[in-house]
Amino acid sequence: MSAVKRSIIVVLAVMNLSLLLMVAASLFLRPVLTKRSDSSTASDQPIAVSGVRDGASQEVPVHAPTAGNLADTETRTIELFRVTSPSVVHITTSKVARDYFSMNVQEIPQGSGTGFVWDKAGHIVTNNHVIQNADVAMVAFDDQTSYPAKLVGVAPDKDLAVLLIDAPAERLRPIPRGVSADLEVGRTALAIGNPFGLDQTLTTGVISALGREIKSDSGVPIKDVIQTDAAINPGNSGGPLLDRSGQLIGVNTAIYSPSGAYAGIGFAIPVDTVRWVVPELIEHGRIIRPGIAITVASDSMSKRFKLPPGVLILDVPERGNAVDAGLQPTRRTRFGDIVLGDIIVAVDDMKVTSTADLTLIFENYESGDVVDVTVIRQGAELDLSVELETLD
Repeated sequence: MSAVKRSIIVVLAVMNLSLLLMVAASLFLRPVLTKRSDSSTASDQPIAVSGVRDGASQEVPVHAPTAGNLADTETRTIELFRVTSPSVVHITTSKVARDYFSMNVQEIPQGSGTGFVWDKAGHIVTNNHVIQNADVAMVAFDDQTSYPAKLVGVAPDKDLAVLLIDAPAERLRPIPRGVSADLEVGRTALAIGNPFGLDQTLTTGVISALGREIKSDSGVPIKDVIQTDAAINPGNSGGPLLDRSGQLIGVNTAIYSPSGAYAGIGFAIPVDTVRWVVPELIEHGRIIRPGIAITVASDSMSKRFKLPPGVLILDVPERGNAVDAGLQPTRRTRFGDIVLGDIIVAVDDMKVTSTADLTLIFENYESGDVVDVTVIRQGAELDLSVELETLD
């Protein structure tokens, strides 16, 4: 047999063997494919997660979210926000100015912040710096209804202010007021506000520290401030800080941040302070505090003249409790020399080193109380009894 014929026979044999293998494979695989196709329906197909390293897919069960899947803490937080958010308002302010060319009066947007309903009369509490220097303020609720607000009173020393709106009584839901004296580090704190103009935002955290001190707009320190890590950003100012039961424990007022944005340290004015300041603002438009009717030198002036720590008296009115007690003002002799007045260094054994100290000490008293004032006069220390009076 020639070589050509042998080659042809080999090729035919290989082709026949390949054909037989293809037929066998089709017969072997067909029942499996048919069975899988018949037993699967569109509704029974599992969700396959791609990206598995070995090329196979994982079947992941899908569960619809239900209330039963939520933890108790989540349920309480959801309910707290649902109940409290209608009491929190978005405050926008503007300044009225006259256009230089057209002479038309127009409102120029100034800023925004947060507030909350204080009572059924329509009083809204916020920060003083939210409405400071504003001519017009609008208050908007969570349902986007808005009302023009009238300024009732401000307390720059406490960074608090009260507005008044004319809204239906059913729309006004005051937030229950708690007690800040009983707070402890580690308790849950929740803040509702309008950071960066985004209304009705809830952030949660804990009370990080108590007894902090921050400086108010007037320069007088605000003591016993609450520190929290609940996110507080520009726009949260004036909003409520709440405990887990939904009670007011503070008014969010400031953040500590090198960049101006949230850095994990926020501050709130304690509700115990708010509880006595707000009624004063509603009744008088300002804080009516006891004190001594004297004119004192600024702290910077005392430092410039290198005086001992204390408060230098510049002037004493001709009539009043201060002159009756024998307090001496700063004066000039007939030769033009300056004679320094009394320097107040203590009140009832509480040390006084600045004007802020004097202001804060008098908050613990009422008009008519008699205090022992320790002064330095020409190098000698004296104790004088002074009856406190109401200061305008």
